[in-house]
Amino acid sequence: MRSSLPALSVVDIQGTGRSNSIIHYFCGIKSEEELDMTENEDLSGLHGEEIRMPDIKYKPGLNKLDAFNWLKDISFVPAETDIVEIRFKNTRKGFYRNVNGLRLEVGDIVAVEASPGHDIGRISMVGPILNERLKRLRVQPSSDDMKKVYRKAKAVDVIKWEEAKKLETPTMLRSRKIAEELKLNMKIGDVEYQGDRTKAIFYYIADERVDFRQLIKVLADEFRIRIEMRQIGARQEAGRIGGIGSCGRELCCSTHICNFVSVTTTHAKYQELSLNPQKLAGQCSKLKCCLNFEFDCYVDAQRSFPPKEVPLELADSTAHFMKMEVHKSLYWYSTDPSSPTNLVPVPVERVREIQALNRKGKKPEKLLVVDESPGMIPVSADILRNNSLTRFDAPESKNANRRQMHKRKNRRFDDKRNK
Repeated sequence: MRSSLPALSVVDIQGTGRSNSIIHYFCGIKSEEELDMTENEDLSGLHGEEIRMPDIKYKPGLNKLDAFNWLKDISFVPAETDIVEIRFKNTRKGFYRNVNGLRLEVGDIVAVEASPGHDIGRISMVGPILNERLKRLRVQPSSDDMKKVYRKAKAVDVIKWEEAKKLETPTMLRSRKIAEELKLNMKIGDVEYQGDRTKAIFYYIADERVDFRQLIKVLADEFRIRIEMRQIGARQEAGRIGGIGSCGRELCCSTHICNFVSVTTTHAKYQELSLNPQKLAGQCSKLKCCLNFEFDCYVDAQRSFPPKEVPLELADSTAHFMKMEVHKSLYWYSTDPSSPTNLVPVPVERVREIQALNRKGKKPEKLLVVDESPGMIPVSADILRNNSLTRFDAPESKNANRRQMHKRKNRRFDDKRNK
């Protein structure tokens, strides 16, 4: 039997950019063996009825942080591994060792080792592709602390797992009210029950350090389970909740981003983006992670560009830099330094040439030579300018048009007749 006294332990984890903590609270209600025995008896002893596996469909490719097995159709692959990747709720995943040599496939529901008891999850990746994934994540496959896969889940396990998932939303709403009553400056964003319903993970966000020892005691007395508090950042919360970005696609933090790299306004400046917080911020109120995707490409392209802060001295005026188009290698200049009027696109080769002449004390007469007039510089064309939204609709026949005209005439005749 467990002790009725609470036991607290703090463990630091990585991933939010500041000191995160996992707090465990040990609630002395029943032992693990007693919990498993009583719940199994309740599920299996219903008038002697046979328990059937619930019909739960798994759709690969439609889950958060899904990965594609690109070694599946290759004839020559490396040696097999006994490590499998298992997904749990939302973006939580883990690597487990298949010590019993089970034949596991993607989508199988399995019971795995947990602390305490066992947890239920789905196989998300198997086979030699895991060796490449372990290298990328820098996980040692020979580590002894890697937990085990017990067995494939039975019908009793799946039923208990489904019942636990139904409790997550009411538990989250109730825990938010409790935290508000205790006047804690924190937000509980998600709750995840363990597969055997003996423990629940409470994911929360807090801008500063929060003393929630009283909250843990109240939650343990309220729900009669073991409590684990896990602090996450705004980006992790957005990935767990999910959503649609301004680009019209699912959030990157829900589909493929595992490690969050810091994003600053420097990334936007290099890409010549407007420093508008409403456009640069994502659903997490932080700078969008996609600003990192093409940052290296823009930096490499601008390494050979001339300095843009130097104005171009001409014979009759001075041209000031306004903006650039990196991948077209164009600088846009204006004679008015305060307003972008009468902009002229100048290739970077011509800018470099004029700057070299200015250093020698010479001033060219024009920004562009005859061959580099604005009409000769390629400009992006609107390929959808002449396309209509109804271009794929089936053309109406002439008879249909005649029928509509006939109906209109009949309506006018009926209106006059009624008057």
